[in-house]
Amino acid sequence: MLKKNKKIIAISGGVVLILLIILISTRNKPADKELIVKVQRGPFKITVTTTGELEAKHSEKILGPDGLNEVGIWRTTIEDIIPDGSIVDSGQYVARLDQTEISNKIKDMETELEKLETQVIKTRIDTSIEMRAARDELINLKYALEERRIILEQSAYEPPATIRQAEINLEKAERAYEQAIKNYQLKLDKNRANMQDVQASYLQAKRRLENLLKVREGFVVKAPKSGMLIYRRNWDGKKMGVGAQISTWDNIVATLPDLTKMISKTYVNEIDISKVKTSQKAEISIDAFPNKKLTGLVDEVANIGEQIQGSNAKVFEVVINVNEFDSILRPAMTTKNVIITREFQNVLYLPIEAVHTEGKVTFVYKDNKKVEISTGESNENYIIVKNGLKEGDAVYISIPKETDHWPVARLSKSESTDKPKDGRDKSNG
Repeated sequence: MLKKNKKIIAISGGVVLILLIILISTRNKPADKELIVKVQRGPFKITVTTTGELEAKHSEKILGPDGLNEVGIWRTTIEDIIPDGSIVDSGQYVARLDQTEISNKIKDMETELEKLETQVIKTRIDTSIEMRAARDELINLKYALEERRIILEQSAYEPPATIRQAEINLEKAERAYEQAIKNYQLKLDKNRANMQDVQASYLQAKRRLENLLKVREGFVVKAPKSGMLIYRRNWDGKKMGVGAQISTWDNIVATLPDLTKMISKTYVNEIDISKVKTSQKAEISIDAFPNKKLTGLVDEVANIGEQIQGSNAKVFEVVINVNEFDSILRPAMTTKNVIITREFQNVLYLPIEAVHTEGKVTFVYKDNKKVEISTGESNENYIIVKNGLKEGDAVYISIPKETDHWPVARLSKSESTDKPKDGRDKSNG
């Protein structure tokens, strides 16, 4: 029993000794290996990262009915439309618009046309009756004129008074006949004008009806060519499907994008927009295909900002041309856009977390000292080191323990103002 207790005591003492050795050795270490980083040398990029959406650079518009304003229709609703992303052939059915308003206009015009047609027939009949009566009157007056001539001829051997009376009667008959001819011509001109006016109203109504019927044909929308149908988006970004309205001044039902040339449309905040210029390079990735990497060039940068809905932040629209073509790319896919605003070649850089500031002094923790450094520009993760460190130097990425009494290794005046000798700024754009 005694031997057993001695054995247990000996083992316990050994365990305690090992723990003490581990504790002492751990305290003598400057820091865990995970907290140490090395100064790296190489190319360095200043970037602006945004989220965007793929769009086709060029699209064929699928238009609604042409001539809506001519028939007095200013808005209409999409009653039915094929699914977003459908592949269509030229001439294939795409959508149907609400025909209620135009159908009512057609019914009203058909009723008006029937009335005008009746009026045309009535006017034609009335004109015929009136002109027939006028012609009969002319014939009768002509006969009366002939009778007066005969009477005058037969009165040659009558007394002068009788002859004179016959002459007067002939003159009256001639005047009456001449007046009747003029009246007949006036009636004819008047009736022709009335008939032309009625017929013009009828033809005008007929043309309006034909135009309405032609416009109504456009309410069944068909694809102008083959391609992939993509819904339009309205001002708040919602897709314009069933229930959306189109207007006479914005008569687009959907689009057929040209998928061979894509753009990434994105928005940059007002803080970073001054860095972004046209022709700058961009690296583009697709959320749906994380392993697919694309490149692009900034094509457009908006001069006027927009308000983000539900926020006070202002953003500026930026359009990036995608250089590559890939058949798997589709409009509305979410993109991550890394716009390279500046590039440096062969410079020293560190993770931003390794760099600290006290007052006006920028430094890193290295070899139990606070080593002052001068820094340059930074990106999201790293910062350029101009002076104070060299390639391969190991520094703490986080603040070590008990650093209050660490000495500060200051830069010389020349080092604090010098530019890095071998770092070349390659501005992008």
